[in-house]
Amino acid sequence: MQIAFVGLGNMGAPMALNLQKAGHKITGFDTVAAPDGIACATSTTEAVCGAEVVITMLPNGTIARAVADDALAVLPEGALLIDCSTIEVDAARAIAEIAAARGIGFLDAPVSGGVGGAAAGTLTFMVGGSEVDFARAAPLFEIMGQKVVHCGAAGNGQTAKICNNMILGITMIGTCEAFALADKLGLERQAMFDVVSTSSGASWSINAYCPAPGVGPQSPADNGYQAGFAAELMLKDLRLSQDAATAADAATPLGALAEAIYAQFVENEDGRGKDFSAILPRLAAMGRKST
Repeated sequence: MQIAFVGLGNMGAPMALNLQKAGHKITGFDTVAAPDGIACATSTTEAVCGAEVVITMLPNGTIARAVADDALAVLPEGALLIDCSTIEVDAARAIAEIAAARGIGFLDAPVSGGVGGAAAGTLTFMVGGSEVDFARAAPLFEIMGQKVVHCGAAGNGQTAKICNNMILGITMIGTCEAFALADKLGLERQAMFDVVSTSSGASWSINAYCPAPGVGPQSPADNGYQAGFAAELMLKDLRLSQDAATAADAATPLGALAEAIYAQFVENEDGRGKDFSAILPRLAAMGRKST
């Protein structure tokens, strides 16, 4: 299959390479990166010329919509556009509407699994769009990931992603608060992990991605909190969740508080560039009144 891949950063490049290794012909484009092993065009328009499928992995909704406009202007009827970026639900639905008017399929397909999952081909895809377009794209998702969930109509992939990451942000803060409290009450972290990871307080944040170094499975905490999922990306997703909650008139008090905590950490402290689990040393160094 002739595939154009726009956005060849830390996530996009390995995804494109996995498709290429599987036998698909890839033409890439990125305003900054030109990864080894991928034939790159000089513009989005050049990259998508002749493509059956266009896949995008971009940093925000503004860029995703601009790239979609460029691609949809030249793609033939019957082509398929798959956006794997994490963007606003309304932005995804706006792209879908424009694509449908031009006879072009569209799927919003944000991912979970990080850079490691992109390289290993073990991402989870949350996909919004028609059943027909989903069926067309399924073999590509299977190359790039290990789990694919069709979430319903256009925009529902983004909805699933931001709701999932709102839960993740909230549970990580709660896990870090509990470890910081246990420290000050004299409970060893290993004992804390052994109890909570097998009790009602268990969650992915402690069982698979424990924020305490030297405890549980290997995680960014064991590497100086070098980012696996950067705090500023968590902040971006929490902001997307709160924007969507405002638009939908949905009550998300813990989501709003999690956004405020990560905003303080990233924008006013030293959180930028660190893993989102680095909330633990931040809380461990704070007292009751400083929160």
